[in-house]
Amino acid sequence: MHDRPTPPRWLRWTLVAVAAVALCVGLGVTTASATLSLGPHEAEYAVDTDGLVVVDLGPLGTLEIDSPLPLGLGADITVKEIPADLSAVGASSTLDRLVGDLDSYLQFYDSPQVTIDAATAALLTDAARRTLLALALLVLSGWGVRALLGADRRRELGRVLAPRTWQLTAGVLVVTFVGTSLVSSDVGVPRPGRPASAVFDGTALEGARITGRLAGVIDTYGGQLVELYDQNEAFYEAARDEVGSAWNAWEIRQAVRTALAEQPPDDEGVVSLLVVSDLHCNTGMSTVIEEVAERSGAEVVLNAGDTTMNGTAVEKVCVDAFAAAVPDGAEMVVADGNHDSVLTSEQEAAHGQVILDGEVVEVAGVRILGDRDSLETRIGEGTQAAREQTPEEQAAALAATACEDDVDLLLIHTPVVGLPALESGCVPLQVSGHTHQRSGPLQVGRGLRYVSASTAGAASGQPTVGPLRGTAEMTLLRFDPEAREWLDTQLIEVTPAGEATVYDRVPMPAVVPPVGELDDPAPLVSPPGPDEPAETISPSESPAVDGPLAP
Repeated sequence: MHDRPTPPRWLRWTLVAVAAVALCVGLGVTTASATLSLGPHEAEYAVDTDGLVVVDLGPLGTLEIDSPLPLGLGADITVKEIPADLSAVGASSTLDRLVGDLDSYLQFYDSPQVTIDAATAALLTDAARRTLLALALLVLSGWGVRALLGADRRRELGRVLAPRTWQLTAGVLVVTFVGTSLVSSDVGVPRPGRPASAVFDGTALEGARITGRLAGVIDTYGGQLVELYDQNEAFYEAARDEVGSAWNAWEIRQAVRTALAEQPPDDEGVVSLLVVSDLHCNTGMSTVIEEVAERSGAEVVLNAGDTTMNGTAVEKVCVDAFAAAVPDGAEMVVADGNHDSVLTSEQEAAHGQVILDGEVVEVAGVRILGDRDSLETRIGEGTQAAREQTPEEQAAALAATACEDDVDLLLIHTPVVGLPALESGCVPLQVSGHTHQRSGPLQVGRGLRYVSASTAGAASGQPTVGPLRGTAEMTLLRFDPEAREWLDTQLIEVTPAGEATVYDRVPMPAVVPPVGELDDPAPLVSPPGPDEPAETISPSESPAVDGPLAP
């Protein structure tokens, strides 16, 4: 017999490394899992190799769809209970809670890609973590075995195994493929072929198959849901087109005015900031916001708070949708509102958004001060303090910080919280939301205050999911960082009829010194001290919570 050819040492080690990495990657990918949300529910996502995405709804049945992943990879999604912070309700609030749950279901159905993207990112992260852990354990085990064998035994084994390098490598790869398939595949009775549910035709869930009692429910009511979905998609697609057309019309008007004035545009060096507020999980508006941000060239998106309805973990889908609306190169700065939470802030920070926390930050040359709301409003539970700092204490702290640092803008959700800072003269402009009604810019104290209406078109007692029920508004602000002054505002509206208007720019009004100080050369007063009277801010001043959309 002829001796087997022995591959060179470098090739043997390369094949060992390839086989080890393949084994660890296979193990990491096929055992990856993550706990996220699906509508208002928590859900466990796990990778398998049956080529299907299966949503397990327990006794209701399953929803199955062919997986878009390569190599026969699929996913099992086990839907769990609605979290306690959503389900702990009293008799007086059950209806409001159910309306909120329905909103969450419709948000998932309206924007399933947001949930899919979040699940994909979480599973890839977990797969990478498991792969690295398995590889580390494998390397450590290898070194341990090497030390136990000793040099003589290693040489003896090397003489035996080296000629069989190719066979051993192939064997490891086959075992890896078969083993990972068995670990993650459904080894039960194969699922019989089932017809796809016709109600999903033309939607993001086209081709899905339904089993169990859920099939009857979907067949009975699915058509109505699909009709709502189609209406929602058509409305916001048309709204985005309307905004684009309105912007084109405004650009023509602006170009004519510039030409008649025979002066060049004054945009050089100017920073554009887009104000949005009280989005309340209306993810349909995300594409409209994106259109305005891109058309305007906004460098900063100012979010004046209330991105969510209840500040819960499952509302991450809302945070994700609005984060996707921020153009590349732009930054979102957030002052979370009373309908948000610390968890909401963490979700926003994960997207790289700037979360205001009582300190001054500089973004695109604009020095911004702000903080999240010191009160929290929960549907069916009312408004209560969420921090050790009261609204009055927060207002005084912001005024003190504004006077210590050079501030261009105060961004705070509740307008009245900025009153001491405006009266001190240390804040030239405050931007807020909360009231769902636009106001200003008007002089308050020694500064200007602008209150944005809801960018979700929020109307009292009406859900924000679906076509607009009120007029949605966004506002563009322009700032000259060299002169450190605010130039103008520009309002963009989308009505419930789907009509969009881009208004002309309105110059920012000048601040007039209070009567009696016109000829007074003395410096502006400092913020009120602890013994001085100040406007009272109490939970009762928050608008009444009469439904899921109270500000």
